[in-house]
Amino acid sequence: MPQARIADASDPEAIMEAARIIRKGGLVAFPTETVYGLGAAAANEAAVARIFEAKRRPRIDPLIVHVHDIESARRYGTFPDAALPVMERFWPGPLTLVAGKKNLIPDIVTAGLDTVAIRIPAHPAALALIRTAGIAIAAPSANPFGYVSPTEAAHVAAQLGDAVDLILDGGSSTIGVESTILSLEASGPVILRAGGTPVEDLQSVLGWTDVHIGSVLRPSVPGQMKRHYSTLTPLEIIEIPGRRDAAPRMEKQGERIGLLTLSLMEDASCYTAVEILSPAGDLREAAAGLFRALRRLDTLALDRIVARPVSEKGLGLAIMDRLRRCAAGD
Repeated sequence: MPQARIADASDPEAIMEAARIIRKGGLVAFPTETVYGLGAAAANEAAVARIFEAKRRPRIDPLIVHVHDIESARRYGTFPDAALPVMERFWPGPLTLVAGKKNLIPDIVTAGLDTVAIRIPAHPAALALIRTAGIAIAAPSANPFGYVSPTEAAHVAAQLGDAVDLILDGGSSTIGVESTILSLEASGPVILRAGGTPVEDLQSVLGWTDVHIGSVLRPSVPGQMKRHYSTLTPLEIIEIPGRRDAAPRMEKQGERIGLLTLSLMEDASCYTAVEILSPAGDLREAAAGLFRALRRLDTLALDRIVARPVSEKGLGLAIMDRLRRCAAGD
């Protein structure tokens, strides 16, 4: 597959070129602290349509709008008063807020909904691109819809090829899972997608005692499809109580099975390949390497991948959300 040109995201000239492409209706893949995004001018309906075409993404799945400061966020969305302390504490960062959509945002961005998801990314190249372009950028993850999200520029090039006008290479994503999506409703805060900002951080900083984890039949924000973040190799989450080192059940003789596990197991010799997310059992390290580990296992012609669950505390909630969606049936 022909591939888009890759430019150094730390090069000011590359940022200027990327901003020109965005303003002219093109597509730029750029690094964020969570994963790489596929960006287009949020107010340009034709440009946003190219995102859906490049990703083969269903039009019912809305996009996140990226801005560089709170003033810009208010230009595109209407936020409740309760949002200000959240913005001031967690932006820039891996948190997306749901706001009332203003007319500057076309319906294609929000899948026809009257709300829009907005965030300020923490990556310096992403912020430089948005500031230089001078407009909001709509950007989902820069990969074919439903597949494992990209955390390196090479992942984007290999999967989207020349469907992208330019790829900015800013190194490996440090968070490694998408942003948390938060809705501040009258009845209380609702997490619509677990992600890079742990629920516990929101609770401790803002004094919230009860944060609801929402679920919907129709996607109201990105990342709510039942099957998503998926490998081509079938994946299952499995744990045998009291036997964390137990061998997997073989479906057939000579079956090739890969293991995805948080930390080192006592006996992993029965597996064809093993990916350890964090030898120290650190969930932040595990989240940062999750998608890269899944990609490596997915290239090994395995019959299936077995994933051991992690504690659903901190970033473990986001990790388990991604694994469950990866394991879900079509």
